[in-house]
Amino acid sequence: MRKIITLKKNYEFSRIYKKGKYCSASYLVLYVMPYRDSESKRIGITVSRKIGKSVVRNRIRRLIKESYRQVEQSVKNGYDLVFVARKSERIPEYKEICKEIKYLLKRSGLFIRENGN
Repeated sequence: MRKIITLKKNYEFSRIYKKGKYCSASYLVLYVMPYRDSESKRIGITVSRKIGKSVVRNRIRRLIKESYRQVEQSVKNGYDLVFVARKSERIPEYKEICKEIKYLLKRSGLFIRENGN
């Protein structure tokens, strides 16, 4: 299993928010920006305090990370991706997050193929 390369620095997130393109769905917003290294893709996940307490935020973060890991092989290389969780009435289920991630990646033109999921 390959480790997911993550964004960690605040200036990386800020650069993507300002210069990148975005797509939104009911639970998530995806910001996309080309990255200079065409062999890899980097991911960042943001969950605001408005969503809930730390247990809820970490649960959503884990759901997003696992859902992305399932489709990572079908995503084009050379991009920085930032997933931002949106506030909702309830915590979304794993299947809903998976569905939204695929939808956002297809909408942004980064989804290469459907690999049996």
